[in-house]
Amino acid sequence: MSIFVAELIGTMLLVLLGNGVVAGVVLNKSKAQNSGWIVITFGWGFAVMLAAYMVGHYSGAYLNPALTIGFAVAGKLAWAKVGSMIVAQMIGAFLGAVLVWLHYLPHWKETQSPADKLAVFSTGPAIRSPFANFMSEAIGTFVLVFILLAFGAKGLVFADGLQTMAVAFLIVSIGMSLGGTTGYAINPARDLGPRIAHAILPIAGKGSSDWGYAWVPVIGPIVGAILAAVAYGFVI
Repeated sequence: MSIFVAELIGTMLLVLLGNGVVAGVVLNKSKAQNSGWIVITFGWGFAVMLAAYMVGHYSGAYLNPALTIGFAVAGKLAWAKVGSMIVAQMIGAFLGAVLVWLHYLPHWKETQSPADKLAVFSTGPAIRSPFANFMSEAIGTFVLVFILLAFGAKGLVFADGLQTMAVAFLIVSIGMSLGGTTGYAINPARDLGPRIAHAILPIAGKGSSDWGYAWVPVIGPIVGAILAAVAYGFVI
């Protein structure tokens, strides 16, 4: 399997399972409806872990443009690979969102709130404040990238498979501790790809795709990842 295909499939699975748990929690007449934030954070953690187990040995399972750029800035990934990996991640995220739409097809017309439907696809702020929302995404992604870089530091050794499991708990921790402000995109592809899908798909009763906010979960994570890579270079 090529790196491009691995990143595409891995990101597709990530979004299918991650956005899928959000759909289960918020869409009407889902058996998982109203099961809450803890279910969402663990669902996303498991989604990251399983996608990484599936494609990690082919591509490293970056599955995130911010993480890809951060590792390149830190010298852990060749810049020549970055562009094609980000394209694969974006395509995979879009396709994963389409699969979520298909999976929950009868539930869209049963859900009256356009905001809940958009929440299945992309993140949004609890309190709309562009600078604060940007900072939340940057800080959450800083934590993600800085800790992942530290996982690879000299002398830190995980048994086979345990590092990927640790990454899952890292995602859960970020979601529980830092995700309540913006929904913790911490991944431009995870937000932008599904937001494009929301705009294109014939979703019953959908509203705006909120393009005025869309820059926050794209630029915030990229800035946070770059800062984490620079800080890692100084500290570790």
